[in-house]
Amino acid sequence: MSIVLMSDPRVAAIPVAENGEPLADARASGDLLLDDRRADPARAFAHLRSSVLDRLLHAQSLLPDGLRLLVVEGFRPPRLQQHYFEEYAAELRAAHLDWSAEELRAQASRYVSPPEIAPHSAGAAVDLTLVTADGTELDMGTRVNASPEESAGACYTLADGLSRQARLHRATLSRALTAAGLVNYGTEWWHWSFGDRYWALMTGQPSALYGPASQHPTDRS
Repeated sequence: MSIVLMSDPRVAAIPVAENGEPLADARASGDLLLDDRRADPARAFAHLRSSVLDRLLHAQSLLPDGLRLLVVEGFRPPRLQQHYFEEYAAELRAAHLDWSAEELRAQASRYVSPPEIAPHSAGAAVDLTLVTADGTELDMGTRVNASPEESAGACYTLADGLSRQARLHRATLSRALTAAGLVNYGTEWWHWSFGDRYWALMTGQPSALYGPASQHPTDRS
């Protein structure tokens, strides 16, 4: 199945009708587990648009007994998004000197979204996984944030060659989040979003609900 990449011009062409919804702290209710592996000094990673957070809580309620969501990263400040994109693009450029600028941008967007349309910087995207009641992560086939190179493509949501357990766990995660209205980025099984340009394109909406979140999350939570 063909995957629409974040670098696809159709994503950037989606207009944004910013609704002004604030960023909310995912830690506030205590109902969601958060992991510190992608924590930034300002703790921005723990924030999401309030409707996205509501949908995550709904998705968690749809999981089988004994399973919970583990949030790894939500909001990502635009400057940090720019750093991640440039860093990964530099790695690819060093390994593929024959790639054009267009090819480099497309290949980089498999793993890090171009900063100008990044769902994380809109507070619309979340990286997450499944855990048991005691916090043990389930086998999802790769670690969260495994690159295509590191995982030999196993980071793709519908990758071939996964174990039966990993396929079942990914399907369980997908069912709950899809039912809650989020969409997956097919190159990253852990990346789900609502309200951003990619979501709008994938669901046939005329515009995105959220553009880049310019205000510091601690001023809006």
